[in-house]
Amino acid sequence: MGLNLPNIITIFRIFMVPLIVWLIITGQYMVAFLVFVLAGMSDAVDGFIAKRFNQTTELGAYLDPIADKLLLVSIYVSLGFREILPPWLVIVVVSRDILIVGALVLSWLMERPVPITPLMVSKANTTAQIVLAALALGGLGFGVEMYQLTIAMCILVAVLTVLSAAAYLRVWLMHMANGDEA
Repeated sequence: MGLNLPNIITIFRIFMVPLIVWLIITGQYMVAFLVFVLAGMSDAVDGFIAKRFNQTTELGAYLDPIADKLLLVSIYVSLGFREILPPWLVIVVVSRDILIVGALVLSWLMERPVPITPLMVSKANTTAQIVLAALALGGLGFGVEMYQLTIAMCILVAVLTVLSAAAYLRVWLMHMANGDEA
């Protein structure tokens, strides 16, 4: 199945998720920020090792985005729970991911699997979500007030999340209607 060093690093990142959720919920923002940074570094390291040493696997192709989504969604839900991020933003972010996963599962059940190809708007969305999470955790951890920047990032994340959901929905609808990608 392809369990190698990059995949072990990715699994380690998945195990960081409950820890970071607990740290956020208990208000330990500095440590949560540091664990978030460590998770980001592990993502870069596993990707580098996989590509540089030709250790890419099918398992890794599935595990890596799952680890990233688990981490981000968990952080957003936790920050929403603590009322650090607005509930409407958490709902938008989580709903997009549920929509995408649901569409993928449905297409698979209908024996018309959609090839998973990251879109440019989705990459921009993920980057914005990471920046906002780091901004929120880092600001709280270091005691730095960044209200205006946080609001601007919330709006950017919301817009990119909706655009990303719409783009994936379009690709999925075209695939399901025609059997091919858009």
